[in-house]
Amino acid sequence: IVLAHLPGQFRWIVKKELFHIPLFGKAMRSAGYIEIDRQHHEKAMKSLDTAARKIREGNSVMSFPEGTRSTDGKIKPFKQGMFYLAIKSGVPIVPISIIGAREIMPKRSLQVKPGKIVMVIDRPIDVTNFSIENRHDLIDMVRKVIIENCEKYKNSFNKKC
Repeated sequence: IVLAHLPGQFRWIVKKELFHIPLFGKAMRSAGYIEIDRQHHEKAMKSLDTAARKIREGNSVMSFPEGTRSTDGKIKPFKQGMFYLAIKSGVPIVPISIIGAREIMPKRSLQVKPGKIVMVIDRPIDVTNFSIENRHDLIDMVRKVIIENCEKYKNSFNKKC
């Protein structure tokens, strides 16, 4: 339901393990989600090439920068793939902070509990001044935005990130 509020067409980059879940995996394939093998660099790069093609076709590509949901509410280090993709494609990154999702759908559970989450959609961050060499500066910038949103909203709604 959260995603219904986002404009335009988008595709998710999803770890390959989720495609093995009965029905769920088939639904993701049907929706055009992009499978990424995080254990094999070459396969992961091919997935990023697929994502770049989707961007050229006019789709947005989304991914969770941590690569997984937090078990303790703390924001983990970000994976580099989406930042590499944004820099190579020259498309802006739109940070989306989701606060409270782990209470609604805990890690290692497909059960969705009732509750409220907060979703903050920030202004796009232009990537034209970044290169693959200084991508860590971009990662730090996006991570800072998400941490600030988490701190700002978690107490208001008695949530963790």
